[in-house]
Amino acid sequence: MSISQELGDQKQVQLPQGTISYRERGAGEPIVFVHGLLVNGDLWRKVVPELSKDYRCIAPDLPLGSHTRAMNAAADLSPYGLAKLIDDFLAALDLRDVTLVGNDTGGALCQLVVTRHPERIGRLVLTPCDAYENFPPAFFKWILYPAQWSLGARVLLQPMRLKVARNSPSGYGWLSKKGIDPEITDSWLVPPRSDAGVRRDLTKVVRGVDTRYTLEAAEKLGRFDKPVLLVWTPEKDFFKWEHAEALSEAFPDARLERMDDSYTFVPEDQPERLAHLIAEFARRPVTA
Repeated sequence: MSISQELGDQKQVQLPQGTISYRERGAGEPIVFVHGLLVNGDLWRKVVPELSKDYRCIAPDLPLGSHTRAMNAAADLSPYGLAKLIDDFLAALDLRDVTLVGNDTGGALCQLVVTRHPERIGRLVLTPCDAYENFPPAFFKWILYPAQWSLGARVLLQPMRLKVARNSPSGYGWLSKKGIDPEITDSWLVPPRSDAGVRRDLTKVVRGVDTRYTLEAAEKLGRFDKPVLLVWTPEKDFFKWEHAEALSEAFPDARLERMDDSYTFVPEDQPERLAHLIAEFARRPVTA
């Protein structure tokens, strides 16, 4: 079994925005995993095998730059459009009382889902992610600036063929403390380098990222009264611990767990503990 096959069988679903590939493993109450920019469902490959013993785990490859099938040219890939796409994905699979898990950019999108399309969500798990005025973090805002245009994205991605570039701060080096298998970073970087349609989708996403979306969501977080788990790391400062504390106070029913010895990609650095926390949390009953 290859590394990425640990997520389960490859499937596809047709949405109004285009075809979404996803992988599914296990049975039971659904847990849906939302990754961030220039990452795909492989981010969750170390977490899903443990959780799939008791839950139906679903990891879509969302159109955030590392997907293998470009969306329709007219697809709305603004933050609001992506939140709607996630809701459409849940509806297409007829999922209800979903435990929605987000990381990085995906965490910001989860905040938009629970404030704009909360009907299918039963619980929310946020690992280090964009929030409040931090969408995107300033460090990545300038690195990703050229990716607002297809040529700029292509130029930006070419050096990532080299391991030293991938592991640098401008690559994935400051996102995972323990490093990432080259097979996985290939799965993240080959699609936008080789497919013009995927690069087009990436540029649309990058152009749309703006703090106004997360600040607007922040004003509505109190309306989501289902259980929320925040699993945050104090290391590095892309996603501040203070934001985790603010989020834990903003949601009516939230718990904050500190995750040491990890950077932003908690599923990479601490998958066993993250899986344990999610499994324990997902056993909580969903209130009407």
